[in-house]
Amino acid sequence: MKPLRLAVRAAILRDDRLLLVNAYPGQQSDLWCLPGGGVEPGQSLPENLIREVAEETGLAITVSAPILVNEFHDPERGFHQVEIIFRARLTGNAGIVLEDPEKVVNRFTWATRADLARLRHKPGMLARAVWGQHAAWYDPLERIVR
Repeated sequence: MKPLRLAVRAAILRDDRLLLVNAYPGQQSDLWCLPGGGVEPGQSLPENLIREVAEETGLAITVSAPILVNEFHDPERGFHQVEIIFRARLTGNAGIVLEDPEKVVNRFTWATRADLARLRHKPGMLARAVWGQHAAWYDPLERIVR
């Protein structure tokens, strides 16, 4: 089995619409998810998320509280991922530019809660987390003092 993958995703609302991106390269799937991606060591979770969202969409964000931890796996491929989903806000009025260096993200949509109910998406409890009032504390990355 491959090592566990840690990822971060941004729940970005604009005019009560949630930004979703395609979850697989090309037009291979109708599955939608939040923008974000794998965590690189040495950066905080919010720093990783800011980088990932900029790479995938060209958007600048500020990161707020985590609202959901999602875990999924594909036993046949040996893939296991844990995602931490944060609330995020756009900073600026730039439009979306889809120039994902990994060539995965090439479609997006701004979905209402009603739209989301009709779209195939992951995680399943996304609407409840995004439009709910709950959040978790995040203790920022700290340097170990010896």
